[in-house]
This record gives sequence, C-alpha cells and structure tokens, in this order.
Amino acid sequence: MISKKMLDALNNHLNEEFYSSYLYLSMAAYFEDKNLNGFASWFKLQAQEEWAHGMKFYDFINQTGGKVTLKAIKAPKTTWKSILDVFKETLSHEKHITGLINKLVGQAMQAKDYAANNFLQWFVNEQVEEEATVEEILNKLELIGDAKSGLFMLDRELGFRKPE
Repeated sequence: MISKKMLDALNNHLNEEFYSSYLYLSMAAYFEDKNLNGFASWFKLQAQEEWAHGMKFYDFINQTGGKVTLKAIKAPKTTWKSILDVFKETLSHEKHITGLINKLVGQAMQAKDYAANNFLQWFVNEQVEEEATVEEILNKLELIGDAKSGLFMLDRELGFRKPE
C-alpha cells in the first residue's frame, strides 16, 4: 500500500509528464507552421514518449493500490523567438523534470518505499538520456548558427527518428 504523501507526489508528477507531452506537441505545431517537418516529427515523438511516461505513473499508482487523480493541464507556450530558443526551453524543461524525479526518489528513500524507489530508477536513467539528447541537438544548432543548409540537414536528420 502506498502512503498518502507518496501517492500525492506521484499524482502531481503524473500531471507533469502529461504537461510535458502537451508542451512538446505545441513545439511540434510551431515547427509544422514553419515547414520544418523533421523538427515537428521529432517533437511529436517526444510528446508521445512523455505521454507514455505519464501512463507509467498511472499504472504504478493503480498497481500499488493508489487512486489516480487527474488534474488540469495548463496551456503550453505556442510561440518562440527562434529554433534555438525552443531547444533551450526543452533542455530547461528536461532539467526541471530531472529535479522533480530526483525529489521523488529522495521522498521514496526517506519513506523506505522500496517499490516506488525501484519504479523511479527507470526515470532517473531516462532523464540522463533525455538531457543528453537535447544537449546534443542544442550544440548542433549553436554550431549551425544562421547557416540554412545546416538547418535543412538537421531537420532531415531529426525526421529520421523512430518511435522507441
């Protein structure tokens, strides 16, 4: 049986994952509007991945005897100054999620909730990958600068991403 405090924290995080999905879908729409379909495709897949992360929380809460409590998802931003700014915000958001996951792990360890701690370890590893991937794209964008040919090549590269 999951404690009320841990249940509340997991339900709050469930909402964060669904917001992440919503945010990345908004970023996909931003890129579609700019006819950068590779970037859009990358963010659509990212949105699906974040939704799946939320569903992992949903399932874990149910499996441990908790009650899922869905909350309102705030509207995400819809415009950015530049492609670089989109990825800067993406990295900032991923770091925010990493911080939240780390806080959940600390809470689980303090409560000696070994099931929650074990469940959360997958997310600890996932966040390392998420941040590294976004940093790599951000570094490429900084190298490309204003070179349209480089942007075209990166758009094409990101379009080859496959669902995991």
